[in-house]
Amino acid sequence: MVVPELRPWRAAVPHVVRIADAVRPRLARVAAAAGPWFTRGRRPGSPQAPRVARPGTGWYTATAATAGLALAAGVATAAGPWDSSGQRTAERHRAVALEASRGTDHDGSRARAGTPPRGPGAAPPAPSVLTGLGGTATAARSAPAGKALATVIDPLLKDPALGRRSAAVVDAATGRRLYGADSANALTPASTTKIATAVAALSALGPDHRLTTRTVYEPDTKEVVLVGGGDPTLTARKKAKGSASLRDLAARTAAALGKRGVRKVTLSYDTTLYKGGTAHPIGVNPNLAAVTPLMADEGRTDDSSSGPAPRVADPAADAARTFGDLLKKHGITATPPGPSKSSTRATTLATVSSPPLSSLVERMLTHSDNDLAEALARHTAVATGKPADFAGAGAAVTARLKQLKLPVKGVVIKDGSGLDRGGRLTADLLTALLVKAGDPAHPELRSALTGLPVAGFTGTLSGRYADGAAGVVRAKTGTLTGVNTLAGTVVDRDGRLLAFAFLANDTTGPEAAQTALDKAATALATCGCRTP
Repeated sequence: MVVPELRPWRAAVPHVVRIADAVRPRLARVAAAAGPWFTRGRRPGSPQAPRVARPGTGWYTATAATAGLALAAGVATAAGPWDSSGQRTAERHRAVALEASRGTDHDGSRARAGTPPRGPGAAPPAPSVLTGLGGTATAARSAPAGKALATVIDPLLKDPALGRRSAAVVDAATGRRLYGADSANALTPASTTKIATAVAALSALGPDHRLTTRTVYEPDTKEVVLVGGGDPTLTARKKAKGSASLRDLAARTAAALGKRGVRKVTLSYDTTLYKGGTAHPIGVNPNLAAVTPLMADEGRTDDSSSGPAPRVADPAADAARTFGDLLKKHGITATPPGPSKSSTRATTLATVSSPPLSSLVERMLTHSDNDLAEALARHTAVATGKPADFAGAGAAVTARLKQLKLPVKGVVIKDGSGLDRGGRLTADLLTALLVKAGDPAHPELRSALTGLPVAGFTGTLSGRYADGAAGVVRAKTGTLTGVNTLAGTVVDRDGRLLAFAFLANDTTGPEAAQTALDKAATALATCGCRTP
């Protein structure tokens, strides 16, 4: 599925200049603070460099100059083009380069059950988002002081445009709450619900899990059944761009039938992976297709790959009809498709698989993909033995969060996307989710951070933060009528990584509320707020 670049390279130049100007005065301070870190012994198990004499002052000066050049180059590269999963191309390349020596952010773990072969590959999540969790930044600077932080944030969050609000700011390295304003008050979270969905799905399935669409053959009836595997990114377009391809599945299915000497089949489709109805409580809406385990291109009737779009009424039937047409191009005649269920006697003809779950999570968060969010919530239910309907998916996500020992008091999860206005989350839970995703003990959750939109550059934040915190704030947005939310991470002026969550209900208008939330996030980025 093609996701166009969000802007040409030249459009990023002003951001590069602003970021470089902002960080230049701090280079010497960071280099000086990093000196002892460079000379400490390596961790157990890492290659040992020959011991050398302690460098003098001149070495630190040279290091500062080198760090300045490296940072300038890094800022320029990081502001460049983005790939289809929402990751920086430069970050991806760096992660791949590191893989040979120490593994990726997925910790090099093997896939869990349900990972078939043939799935398209995906780059590991970008590791640089976690810079503030360790190394020189955290070692050199302490976390902001609570009172100083409150002095800056309180006036901004008391903006009348925000109505009722819940807010929290925590130190990502330690999980210690630095600021709270009714942080345990459960409010409607809108699309920040997707952070909870991401963490639950990654916890239940693992980052390497893939969603599989397959065809099976019923020998008694010569029936070919297209079995939906709950992959909304399955595409029927000519260029799959890394997604599972319905065209490939048709070609492989036709080849397998040809080996059996079969040229005419009865075509059916199986959507029994999910339970209950397919209609979301919001009804027919361009933000979401009918929730079914079989669809192609999320049931979109245009060439879009994200955002609102007109949808087909029955995505499963539409995908099956398209599949029948594709079989015909390969010499297989198929009847008009109808719903069915594959039997235990059926043999598999062919399979196609999605990118790894880590990539799907990044896409879901970057572009606020509602179809993918509902699918991942249902897969969480399937993996944990809950019914794969709205109620079962909500219960499964909640159970996974509780198992991770996250604060779920007052939490109500009605769906995976946050489109249901009956959902309730707290700022305490959202910040705890972000901290857990960055916990070195849970590398499987890392893409819940790396998929967050980047201010001024990607996804739902590409048009925001033109001034101020562009490239520094990474956050998930949430918007419903009267609801505006923002939750993510920010690197403050002293290089400390903070996790924050701002929820506002009964807002007076989307633009005013969004501006107020952006000002609060920007204030976190520009205020060191440390005790003198």
